[in-house]
Amino acid sequence: MLDRLLKVGFVLLILRPLVFIWLGLNTVNRQSLPTRGPAIIAANHNSHLDVMVLLALFPLRDLHRGRPVAAADYFLSNRYIAWFSTHVLNIIPLDRNVDRHNSAELLTQCHKALDEDEILIIFPEGSRGRPEVMGRIKKGVYRLVQERSNCPVYPVVMRGLGRALPRGTARLVPFNVDVVIGEGLSGFEDPEAYLQRMRAAYAALTKLCITSSCVDRERNG
Repeated sequence: MLDRLLKVGFVLLILRPLVFIWLGLNTVNRQSLPTRGPAIIAANHNSHLDVMVLLALFPLRDLHRGRPVAAADYFLSNRYIAWFSTHVLNIIPLDRNVDRHNSAELLTQCHKALDEDEILIIFPEGSRGRPEVMGRIKKGVYRLVQERSNCPVYPVVMRGLGRALPRGTARLVPFNVDVVIGEGLSGFEDPEAYLQRMRAAYAALTKLCITSSCVDRERNG
């Protein structure tokens, strides 16, 4: 119960003012964000702000169900970050040093959370990529849902956060940010079908981002 109160207090008093006032947040299809599990939110990953923004979008009464899946080597790197990550963010630490072929061991905690009707927040690229560039999608999410007919995957595209908090810096810059939430997908026939459907979903959601045209103009001169 104390951890729930800590998480609600952090989101209400710190995260939401940061996200909705400091950042210029444009949210599309927020009503599609799942508030009951089992479910998986599968978002692109450009910044440590990604998970913070997603948590800020949850209704407070459902916030405890959101479980970010985060790299243990970073989020458990010292006792202060570890305490905050486990007691406030309520992460599921993922050991990236575990043998990738032993998916059962690697994803045990994720399966347990889904069994308890929680909502996993996962970044299918595996690690932060270049700002506004979608990296290679991995198949970990497919391994989680391949035998779960009742666990939809919600693709989410976020743009702007890689510039608001660039990788390798702690300097937060006000920047317009898009969060576009897709409808839940399920019934993937095989890993390749999963990859194709997710790529198509990300491409469609990216077209709804208002920052896309701004970034493209900057790149083109």
